[in-house]
Amino acid sequence: MATVGEWVQGARPRTLPAAISPVLIGTAVAWTYLHAAPASPAGHTSISALDIIARALLALVVALALQVGVNYANDYSDGVRGTDAIRVGPVRLVGQGLASPGSVKSAAFASFAIAAMAGLALVLITAAWWLILVGIAAIVAAWFYTGGPRPYGYSGLGEVFVFVFFGLVAVAGSTYVHTLTITWRSIGAGVASGSLAVAILLANNLRDIPTDVVAGKKTLAVRLGDPRTRVAYSIALAIPYVIAVAIAISGTPWALLAFASAPLTLSPLRQVRGGAVGRGLIPVLVSTGVLLLGYAVSLSIGLVISAV
Repeated sequence: MATVGEWVQGARPRTLPAAISPVLIGTAVAWTYLHAAPASPAGHTSISALDIIARALLALVVALALQVGVNYANDYSDGVRGTDAIRVGPVRLVGQGLASPGSVKSAAFASFAIAAMAGLALVLITAAWWLILVGIAAIVAAWFYTGGPRPYGYSGLGEVFVFVFFGLVAVAGSTYVHTLTITWRSIGAGVASGSLAVAILLANNLRDIPTDVVAGKKTLAVRLGDPRTRVAYSIALAIPYVIAVAIAISGTPWALLAFASAPLTLSPLRQVRGGAVGRGLIPVLVSTGVLLLGYAVSLSIGLVISAV
């Protein structure tokens, strides 16, 4: 029987910045449109600060519940396949025999249910019924990442899922629930957030290359190989700052405040480019998550200042 602490570790809290950050950025992007007339796009109405907070909190619940759900789903699917038996890293509830597969699977679906309920509340508030399809797609993608007969995470497509759903969809969706508009700025910011979320997964899969090869799990890192995965990680860390410059040039100069987070790239880059392997890459996961959150906070502050 797993302890409460082991269940918390099984939810992989180090990955939660990937859920928090896009909601923060998306809400800040929405603020720039709602409070910077006459640049606001036509077609949406002004909403109160309290309403913005309520919608942002619901979007945050959706993102966090999906992140926890996919983590438990991965634990379950990898555990029953036996691919977690020799893995280095955080607690594996099923792989280490700490919890039954059925209980971990139930935890995953309970998390998805919480995400669905919060998402439905947003749909009712915005009357944007097509968002239900987006929510269904996100849950299906979360489950089949490592679940089902042909998990796409085993074929090197995990980074695509992360980029789309924890980057483009999460940021643009968080903006949309406030403005009812898909904007170029939210798409650009989604690319930035998605790139750093991909970096977290690349660091994770870089660490697991030796064990994934044995398990027959062909992640993108396995397909690229160790040296090129390290290059890909470096590129993923650079892209968000290019996006910040583009947003600044487009008329939001305070977006350059995102560079306040740049020093946070030094430690993980030094470790990845320095050849860290195995457990030596675990701190990279933590520091990349901190980087993502730091980038989100600094960019969001810049966007809000620009609107003011």
